[in-house]
Amino acid sequence: MSVISINHIWLDERNIAWIDKTNIKVIEIALERLAHGSSVEEIAEQHHGLLSLAQIHAALAWYYDHELDLNVEIERQLETFDQLRNASLASPGRLRLKQMGRLP
Repeated sequence: MSVISINHIWLDERNIAWIDKTNIKVIEIALERLAHGSSVEEIAEQHHGLLSLAQIHAALAWYYDHELDLNVEIERQLETFDQLRNASLASPGRLRLKQMGRLP
C-alpha cells in the first residue's frame, strides 16, 4: 500500500483522503462543515478530542483544494442513499410493519 502523508492527511490505495492516525475520512469532516455549518472547534468537540485543531484544519484545507472532486463524490453518495432508501420503502419487512400499524 502506498501512503502519502501531507500535513495530517494521507491517501489510501483508492485515492481516498484520510486524517492521519484516525479512521476518519476527510469527506466526513467536510460534510460536518457543509451540512451543519460546524466550526473547527465544534467539530473537535463532536469527535471528543480525537482530532486536533490542526488535523481538522488540514482536512478542510484538503477539501477546499479538492472541492470539485469531493462534491461530485458527495452527490454520488447522496444518489446512492436515495436509491437504497427508495428500494427499502417497498421491502417485505416494511410492508409487514405497515400492515401491523407500526409504520405510517
